[in-house]
Amino acid sequence: MFDFGIAGYQPAWLDGRSDVMQEHGHRLRGLAGRTLTRVWMVWDLRDDEWFCDCPVLFDFDGQQVEINHQKLGDLSLTWNMIDPTCPVRWPGFDLQWRREPFPELQALRGLPLKRAELFEWTGGDVAQGNVDISFAFETGRVSIFNALDENGVSFDLPSPSQRSHPFH
Repeated sequence: MFDFGIAGYQPAWLDGRSDVMQEHGHRLRGLAGRTLTRVWMVWDLRDDEWFCDCPVLFDFDGQQVEINHQKLGDLSLTWNMIDPTCPVRWPGFDLQWRREPFPELQALRGLPLKRAELFEWTGGDVAQGNVDISFAFETGRVSIFNALDENGVSFDLPSPSQRSHPFH
């Protein structure tokens, strides 16, 4: 199993809303009310940009959820597995963990989470059924979505082609 150059990381790939709800619904629901204390992303030092192939880490008062997408529909959620103080070793790249590299993430740090949601793609194309993880706060939101074999990040509401499934 490929560990994305991250010591101890063992992604657990799921496909679709029901799998994610069954495996992680109770833990994602339990994040509501917790404060977002930090977000870690892997940064490519040579290109000075986010390295979107590696997982994104959201720490809510010591409960860290690690989100990663691959292929067209694979989503991995792991918990408290990755230590962002350890180096990322991916041959041919100069990578390191970076805290809140985007201003939108910095603005969310310190806020309590209102709810976690799954956004399910309902469009009539090959991505139909893909799910993304979204975290809603009083003054904003962040979603990590499948950007076709890598992660993407959005700070917007779901599109008309996405159905929201909140964890209540």
